[in-house]
Amino acid sequence: MNRVVVTGMGVVSPLGNDIAATFDALVAMRSAIRRLEGPGAERLVNRLGAPVTFDPQPHFDAAKLRMLDRVSQLALVAAGEALAQSRGALEGLDLRRAGAFVGTGMGGSETSDDGYYVLYGENSGRVKPFSVLMAMNNAAAAWIGLDHGLQGPNLTYSTACSSSSVAVGEAARRIAAGEADVMIAGGAEAPLTFGTMKAWEALKTLATEDPVDAGASCKPFAKDRSGLVLGEGAAMLVLEDAARARARGATVLAQIVGYGLATDASHITRPSVDGQARAMRLALDDAGSDAEAIGYINAHGTGTPANDPVETAAIRQVFGSRAASIPVSSTKSMHAHLLGAAGALELVASILAAREALLPPTMNLQVPDPECDLDYVPNAARPVERLRAVMSNSFAFGGTNAVLVARV
Repeated sequence: MNRVVVTGMGVVSPLGNDIAATFDALVAMRSAIRRLEGPGAERLVNRLGAPVTFDPQPHFDAAKLRMLDRVSQLALVAAGEALAQSRGALEGLDLRRAGAFVGTGMGGSETSDDGYYVLYGENSGRVKPFSVLMAMNNAAAAWIGLDHGLQGPNLTYSTACSSSSVAVGEAARRIAAGEADVMIAGGAEAPLTFGTMKAWEALKTLATEDPVDAGASCKPFAKDRSGLVLGEGAAMLVLEDAARARARGATVLAQIVGYGLATDASHITRPSVDGQARAMRLALDDAGSDAEAIGYINAHGTGTPANDPVETAAIRQVFGSRAASIPVSSTKSMHAHLLGAAGALELVASILAAREALLPPTMNLQVPDPECDLDYVPNAARPVERLRAVMSNSFAFGGTNAVLVARV
């Protein structure tokens, strides 16, 4: 099996439009969660969200913009940053051995939402001519392939909140098996539309707005947590065969050493301790000797009453007596839940934490919950000695659990 390394990373997140700005905001504990404004916001019961401050005009010409939903715009910009950081991953490569795997839960939800409003709200008989091409779930992956001439495998994974972790894990497996040399992998999501927000309201999983500070509304692992907050954004990684990366003198940011995928098969929304634990064990088994070196876990950590104690129990089940000594944090407390893009963004944050030897905190953890009794790095970034391996957890509605382990 070939070794798989990361040679580039890129993000467009609620915290910033590149990896440096995003990580700086995480360790400075600057929340991107706020009260949403704009058309329809006054009709939302829950107005919290974490939007991206993003102008597509500098990145795309007018003709191309007419064919791109916001989710594809974010994905393309993140992929561009990742490729730029890789410094030539595609140069001299047979592009039949390069591809793109992208995760998204909602796809082109802005296009779908706008189209339904035009049809039913305005009683119009016309929608945008490129609506199908903009809204289809595979649009982001397709555009990445088109823009960079990638002729290898091009797939879209839609497993709700674990989508982008699955995309990264499956891309790594293609390279490990010798079926590809370079893969662009990650996720994108743009769910902050009126229709999508109303649907999540109906599910009753969204956080209650903090009466003093909207940015303090997402409280993973805290006793007074009330739910998740939706965010938007994209995160992409350039994965490369290690031998090729070494031969071309690439800077290796990390190695993907473990990937675990397991399904709860117990309930469509209720998380399972055993399912989550099984995914973590599979990732650790895949990581081999690196498993004992796990020095940080970026938790799924949604801030919902159901998820956090289950994830805590799963970590304890897997790591036993070591669990209490492994720092665990939820960066969703600051960038919110990016659904299908969350896992890739959190993997990027985990790799940066290891490279900088600085752990991002869990924000808003003021009231401890006896059921959540691990070291959650509360309310302040933590310098650490060199980290060798990190784990990123992604668990989803539908029960698809994906866990990634990276070594730096």
